[in-house]
Amino acid sequence: MFGGELKNADFCSSILMAEKPIVMPKMGESIAEATIIRWLKNEGERVEKDEPIVEIATDKVDSEIPSTEAGILVKHLYKDGDVVKVGESVAMIDTASGASAAAPAPAAAPAPVAEVPATVEAAVSAIENQIQAAQSSAEPVSNADGTRFYSPLVLNIARAEGVSMTELEAMPGTGKEGRVTKADILAYVSNRGNQPAVVATPAAPVAAAPAAVSAPAAAAPAKVEVKSSVSLNPGDEIIEMDRVRKLIADHMVMSKHTSPHVTSFVEADVTNLVNWRNRVKDSFKKREGENITFTPIFIEAVAKAIKDFPMINVSVDGSSIIKRKNINVGMAVAQQNGNLIVPVIKNADTMNLLGLTRAVNELANRARIGKLTPDEIQGGTYTLTNVGSFGNVLGTPVINQPQVAIMAVGAIRKKPAVLETEYGDVIAIRHMMYLSHSYDHRVVDGALGGMFVRRVADYLEQWDVNREI
Repeated sequence: MFGGELKNADFCSSILMAEKPIVMPKMGESIAEATIIRWLKNEGERVEKDEPIVEIATDKVDSEIPSTEAGILVKHLYKDGDVVKVGESVAMIDTASGASAAAPAPAAAPAPVAEVPATVEAAVSAIENQIQAAQSSAEPVSNADGTRFYSPLVLNIARAEGVSMTELEAMPGTGKEGRVTKADILAYVSNRGNQPAVVATPAAPVAAAPAAVSAPAAAAPAKVEVKSSVSLNPGDEIIEMDRVRKLIADHMVMSKHTSPHVTSFVEADVTNLVNWRNRVKDSFKKREGENITFTPIFIEAVAKAIKDFPMINVSVDGSSIIKRKNINVGMAVAQQNGNLIVPVIKNADTMNLLGLTRAVNELANRARIGKLTPDEIQGGTYTLTNVGSFGNVLGTPVINQPQVAIMAVGAIRKKPAVLETEYGDVIAIRHMMYLSHSYDHRVVDGALGGMFVRRVADYLEQWDVNREI
C-alpha cells in the first residue's frame, strides 16, 4: 500500500512537471547506436528548443542532439562514454511554464524516433557498411561466445579483421565496466602485426574435478606493452591520431586490401571550357549569388559518362555484382582540420548545371565547417576528387569502398600543344589537365576503365562555348 502511494506520488509529480524524454534520434539506415561524448547542458539548466544538449559519436560521424522541447533539463539518463541505442531516451526535460529543476522522475517510455538534423564534426564515409562489405573468412564471433558484452560495431570489426573471441576476451577495454570500445579494437588491429603470436600454453595435468564443481574464474590478462617499431630521433614529436584520422587510415588500408587498383590517365584540352567559364562567371555570380567553379562541370561530365558506361556504377558483394540504379556522385572535401570528408550529390544525372552548382557550393561550404548531416555522406556510387585544388597536376586516388572506381582531376595549366588545322599542324598555347581514373580490376577491366575516363575527357573537350546557364 505504502509503495503504491509512493508510485502514485511520483506519477503525479511527473504530470505536474510535464516531463518529456529526449530520445536518441535516427541518424542513418545502418546506425543502431551512438556513444555519449559529453553533455553540453547540465542538469537544472534552461534549454531552448533545437538547442544542442549532448554530443554523440557513431562509427560514421560525431553529432549533436538538439532538444525537441524548451524547458529545464531535469535528468541525464546516461553518462559520458555510455553507449545508447537509437530510440532510447537520453534525458528528461521539464516543459512546464516556470518549472525549475527538480528530483529526477523515472524515465518515460521512448518517444517515436524522429529524424532530426545532426551536425557533423568530423567524418568519413560509411565505415560500418564498408566493413560489412569487406569479405572475411574469420570465425564468427558473438556475444553468446564471451563473458562480457560487445557492441554490434565491435563484433562487426572483429569479424572483418579476423579477431577471434579468444582475442576479444583477452583485450583490455577502456569503456564502461571494462567494455571493449571501437577505439580499443581499432588500436588492437593496427598494432596486431607488431604483437607476437599468441600461443596457448597447455595447462599442467590435474585430477578431474566433479562436473558439479565450477572452476575458479581466470585472472584478468596482464596488459602487454607493445613497443613501437619506429625509431625516434631527438626532437621528434609523437602525435596521436584523432578518431576520424584512424577511421580514414583503416578505410584506406581496407580498400587497398579489398580491391586490386589500376589507374588510367588521360590528358584533356579544356581550353573551350576555361574560356566559357571566364566569360560567364561574373554575370552568373551577379544573377545567382553563387560562384560557378569547375567542380559541378566535372560532376556533370562524370554523370553523363556513367550513363554511357553503367558498369562503372557498381559494387561487389562476394561473387555478385550490384548494379546501382541511382548515380550518386561523392566529392572529396578537405575540412579545416585537414581530414577529408565526402558529401554525396544524390541523383546527379537528373540535375542541370545550375542545380549542380548550388548543390556543390552548399555541401562543400558545410563540409568544411562540419555541418553536414549523416545522410549527406552516405549512398555514394562514384567519387570525384579534385587534386588540382592543391596545385597537383595528377594523382592516383584510392577507391572509396564499396564503390569500384574514383576519378582525380588535376590542375588546369597552360601548355604548348600541337593543333591540327586545315592549313597543317600548329603549336598553340592551350589549357590542359590530367584525369586519373582508379578502378577495381576485379570487375572493371582496362578497356572499360580507360574508355570511361576518355569519355569524361571528351565531354570536357567538346564544351559548347555558347552554352547558356
